[in-house]
Amino acid sequence: MRTTVRLDDDVLAAAEQLRRERHIGLSEAVNELARAGIGRQPAAKPFRQRTHRLRISIDVSNVAEAIEYLDGNERT
Repeated sequence: MRTTVRLDDDVLAAAEQLRRERHIGLSEAVNELARAGIGRQPAAKPFRQRTHRLRISIDVSNVAEAIEYLDGNERT
C-alpha cells in the first residue's frame, strides 16, 4: 500500500540508520521499525494513589489544630 506519512526527525534518523546498515530501502526500514514497535511490551500500568482509612475524625477547618493533633498521635 502506498501512503504519505510525516516522520519526526528522530524516527527518520533511526530509519535512515537502519537503511544504511542493512542496505535496504526507506520503506522497508520504516516497516521493520514499526514491526519492532508492535512487538514491544505495553507500557506499565498508570500510577494509582491508594488511600487507607485512618479510623479517626479530624476537623480540618482549623489546620493548625489538625496538624497539632496529628503530631501528637504519631506512631514511633
